[in-house]
Amino acid sequence: MIMKKGLIFVSILLAVLSQLVTGCDGMDENYATGSNYNLRFSTDTVSFDTIFSTIGSTTKQFMVYNIFDKPLNIQSIELAQGEKKGFRINVDGLKGTNFQDVEVRPNDSLYVFIEVTVNPNGTNQPLLIEDSVIFTTNGVRQAVKLQAFGQDVVLCKGGTILAKDTLLTSKQPYLVYDSLVIAKDATVTLEQGTRIFMHDKANLIVRGTLIAKGTRTAPIIIRGDRLDKLLDNLPYDLIPDQWGGIYFATTSYGNILDHVVVRNGSSGITMMQADPEKSKLIIGNSQITNSDGYLFSAVNCNIEAYNTEFSNSGEAVVMLVGGRYSFTHCTLANNFAFGARTVPTLILSNNLTNAENKVVLYPLQKADFQNCIIDGNLSTGELALYYQQGTSQDAFSYQFTNCLIKSKEEANVHFTDILWGTSPGYRLSGEAGDYRYDFRPDSTSIVRGKAARSFSVKYPLDRFGVNRLNDSDGPDIGAYEYIREANE
Repeated sequence: MIMKKGLIFVSILLAVLSQLVTGCDGMDENYATGSNYNLRFSTDTVSFDTIFSTIGSTTKQFMVYNIFDKPLNIQSIELAQGEKKGFRINVDGLKGTNFQDVEVRPNDSLYVFIEVTVNPNGTNQPLLIEDSVIFTTNGVRQAVKLQAFGQDVVLCKGGTILAKDTLLTSKQPYLVYDSLVIAKDATVTLEQGTRIFMHDKANLIVRGTLIAKGTRTAPIIIRGDRLDKLLDNLPYDLIPDQWGGIYFATTSYGNILDHVVVRNGSSGITMMQADPEKSKLIIGNSQITNSDGYLFSAVNCNIEAYNTEFSNSGEAVVMLVGGRYSFTHCTLANNFAFGARTVPTLILSNNLTNAENKVVLYPLQKADFQNCIIDGNLSTGELALYYQQGTSQDAFSYQFTNCLIKSKEEANVHFTDILWGTSPGYRLSGEAGDYRYDFRPDSTSIVRGKAARSFSVKYPLDRFGVNRLNDSDGPDIGAYEYIREANE
C-alpha cells in the first residue's frame, strides 16, 4: 500500500516536471519571428562632446524597445569595431563588446550604456571618432551610430610646478588636475589663443608672474573641463563651481591679463595681501564670470582694470580691502541664478577679520571707478562701503565718476554724475532659465552716451573692439559700447 502511494506521487511529480520542461522548450517557439519583428531605439545616434585623449568620458545611454506583444530574441549585440575605437558598452548591466541571445520581453525595453576613452591622435585639432552598435534580430541588422571628437591635450597632473620662465602655447589645450603652480621668481607667459581646462577642484596658483595676452579674435580661456551638458539646454559651461580658482600669492607682482576669459570656478580670481606700491595686476578687455563664491577679491593690492566684465557670483562680484585701485569702463553685474545671494555686487572696505577673529585695518588709499556699471538683482542695493575708524591706517578714499550704481542715492563728494537706483538694460539677462547673459547695452539702455569722454579717450575701443569715440551720442558707460543689432 505504501509502495502504491509512492508510485502515484512519483508519477504526478514526473508529469509536472514534464509540463515544466515542455513549457521551457516552448519558449523559443513564443519569440516573435519574421523580419517585420525588429527593434525600436530612443535615438539613431549617440554623440559625445569633445573628449580629451586618455581621459574617459561621462556615461551616455540609449533605450532598446520591443513594441510587440511577444518577446524578441536579439541574436547578437556588438560593437562594429570592437575595442579599436575606444568605445565601451554595457547592456542591461553586462559589460562587453559582443552579446548573444539577449531577450527583450513583450512591450519592454533594455538600457545600453556607452563610454569612450580616446587615444592620442597626434594632431592639434579635434578628430572625429565613429563606431556603431549593431543589433541582429530575426536576421535583420540595425545600428545605432556612436560619435565622439577626440582632442589631444597637455595633461598637468599631480601638482605641476612651473619653476622657471615658461611659454605655454596654443597648439594644444592644457588639462589641469589638482593644481598648476607658477613658482616664485618664475614668469609664465600664455600665448594668444591658449586654452586651459581645469578639472574639478583644480587651482591655478601664481607665486611668480603670469603674463596672459590674448587678442579679440584669439582670447585666452580658462574654464572647467566638462564639455557635456547637464540638461539639453544647459551645458556645464554655464554652471559655476566646476573647478577651484586662480590665486595670486603675496609674492606675486607684475601680472597682466589682456583678452582673457575666466569662468565657472568656485571662486574667480583671488589676490592675496600685497604691497600696494607695487603693481599686482593690470587686467583689460577681459571677462571674469560665473563663480559660486567671491568672483574677484583683493587685499591691499595695486590693481588697474579697464574694459572688463565682472559678472555673476554667489557672493560679491568685486571685493576690495585696502590698497590702490582704478576701474575704468568696467561692467560689474550680478544676476546670479544658481542660488539666493545677500552680498552686494561691489564691496569696498578698509578692514578684514583674520583667522584669529581680530579686525585688521588696511588703508584704502584709492578706489576710483570711472564710467563703470555696478548692477545686480538685489533689491537692497549693489554697493557696500565698510569703513572702520582706528589709527592712521583707517584711510578710506574712494571716488565714483559717471557711473551707474544700482543703490540708494548718496549725495556726497565721493559721487559725481551718477545714475542711481536702476538697471541699465542689457541684450540678455538670463531670462526664463536660459542662463545666458550678454551685458552689452540694448537700444533703450540709459547708459548710452552717459560716459565721461575724458576717461574714454584713454580706452577708445571697448572690449569687443568697438570705437566708443565714434558714437554720435557719446561713449557709453560700462565695458561695452552699444551697436545696432541686425533685427533692430
